[in-house]
Amino acid sequence: MKTASKDFLEMQDAYLQEECVQKGVISLSDISMAEPGIYLWQGDITRLSVDAIVNAANSAMLGCFVPCHGCIDNAIHSAAGIELRLECSRIMEKQGAEEPTGKAKITKAYNLPCCYVLHTVGPIIYDKVTEKDCNLLSDCYRSCLELAATNQLKSIAFCCISTGEFHFPNEKAAKIAIQTVQDYQRKNQNGMEVVFNVFKDSDYQIYKQLLG
Repeated sequence: MKTASKDFLEMQDAYLQEECVQKGVISLSDISMAEPGIYLWQGDITRLSVDAIVNAANSAMLGCFVPCHGCIDNAIHSAAGIELRLECSRIMEKQGAEEPTGKAKITKAYNLPCCYVLHTVGPIIYDKVTEKDCNLLSDCYRSCLELAATNQLKSIAFCCISTGEFHFPNEKAAKIAIQTVQDYQRKNQNGMEVVFNVFKDSDYQIYKQLLG
């Protein structure tokens, strides 16, 4: 089983925790509510102090394999530390197969200010968006919400799943995300609070318009 030395982890964790403080931690009380139970926030998802943040993972679920890549998978693993990749590795070794699209896994958050990370693999768009692609993207959001509820979590921050390297059209993805979350909240009424976290100005305008 892959491990890291105690000395390395102590040095890494001290550095990452100081970096976290310098970036500044954002809690739900710092964010305006867009509608009951739903928030919209633009910024670095690794700053959010919620019960769980969502990582748009690849099917290997071991973090990004491109050093210094600008994807959210790399950002989350880099801010959490090597422990996150090691936990994902143990999960995937036990599973013995790649992670299916639309499902979700939960891990600890380590040096992130949130409590947990939910990992989900979104659909990859190669040509036109199909109905199956839309359903799979909806499954990603639903799987994360259900997994969060199963673990008695009360707040979750979603990134824009599949819209980056996986090329899902941003506005269509946002409509699916919002609709899936709204449907879940209506059906369950379990007090789950959801943050739609965006990084780009264009995504912020899309979500702002769709949330009214």
